[in-house]
Amino acid sequence: MADHGSGSKRPATQVVTGGRRKTWTGAVVNPPVWRGSTHLYDDVAHLRDGLKSNGDGKFFYGRRGSPTQWSLAEALTEMEPGAVGTMLYPSGVAAISCALLAVLEPGDEVLLTDSSYDPSRSFADTFLKRMGVTAGYYDPTIGSNITGQFGPNTKAILMESPGSLTFEIQDVPAICEAARNAGVVTLLDNTWATSRFFPALEHGVDIAIIAATKYIVGHSDVMMGAVTTHNGYWTRVRRTAQQLGQVVSPDDAYLAARGLRTLEVRLRQHEASALKIANWLKQRPEVGLVLHPALPECPGHEIWQRDFKGSSGLFSFELEDGNEQSRAAFIDALDLFGIGYSWGGFESLALPVDPGKHRTATEWTIKGALVRLNIGLEDPDDLIADLAKAFEHYHSATR
Repeated sequence: MADHGSGSKRPATQVVTGGRRKTWTGAVVNPPVWRGSTHLYDDVAHLRDGLKSNGDGKFFYGRRGSPTQWSLAEALTEMEPGAVGTMLYPSGVAAISCALLAVLEPGDEVLLTDSSYDPSRSFADTFLKRMGVTAGYYDPTIGSNITGQFGPNTKAILMESPGSLTFEIQDVPAICEAARNAGVVTLLDNTWATSRFFPALEHGVDIAIIAATKYIVGHSDVMMGAVTTHNGYWTRVRRTAQQLGQVVSPDDAYLAARGLRTLEVRLRQHEASALKIANWLKQRPEVGLVLHPALPECPGHEIWQRDFKGSSGLFSFELEDGNEQSRAAFIDALDLFGIGYSWGGFESLALPVDPGKHRTATEWTIKGALVRLNIGLEDPDDLIADLAKAFEHYHSATR
């Protein structure tokens, strides 16, 4: 099999061929699992030469990876136009934390969207605070007005578009342009869309982050994160990850690469099923707002239409007259939807979410009880039937 470059391949081809050059695979289809902590050298001169380079493809020590990890990193880099490299981490939170540590120093300020993933907010408010970094929060719909949030010490912005509970789409290109003019680094948690539906660097982002646990792996059996960036920040991202001892096991990298090969077909099925269910929920009398970026009523929908190539399987909806008890009755009555954190796997999930608890820059004004759904790969009609049955229990609990 010939070596693969990203070239002009279409996305569906990229996810199949990425990282599968013969250097990594040898004579087999998939890069084998290279397990090993120690890499051996031919002699002392060879050992000394190993210290002169720091790049994927160069054996050094197990913590820097092997062809199993390098091939996955290469595939993720090829999927992000403008990128030069990807670092892998043992979780999405590790990827977010290490990316921030790569660009922040004591005395700096970082801005985060008020719709941030709770662990991102927690890291900023606790760990970064202890190291002398201040965190500020902004309205996710702020767009180019972000310039009014910049202070003399603002060094980075962490965006998340859409927010993983409330699904506001941010005007990422406008924020990035304002940040670039002010010398501020832009980071984006792009887990919901992946580079397939939103090529982050093409839209001006400096550092793209994904929890590969979700759609890249896709099978709810591996934790992983990834940070992809361009030449401006690649060295800092790589060195910070290495200094913090971040590494993923070759077995996990193998499973993530196997999941990657079906990303295109899975994302399209997640998208189609989620849209069918979201539109069905819109017609239910019990439901207020359906927070799905592809629906016109979702904040930032027009930006989603302009910038995104698709939508994935995660969204929220409002039980208009619901409370904690009736919402719990609704979720507990579901059979095909599991109750659990995470998302992006083949199985559907339902979760009660209360975003108002995590807001500081904006007020959460939706009064009903919010439910977040991960739409998996089950038949959407079966999922709709399951939701319809759960509404019967919801009615009993609200009487």
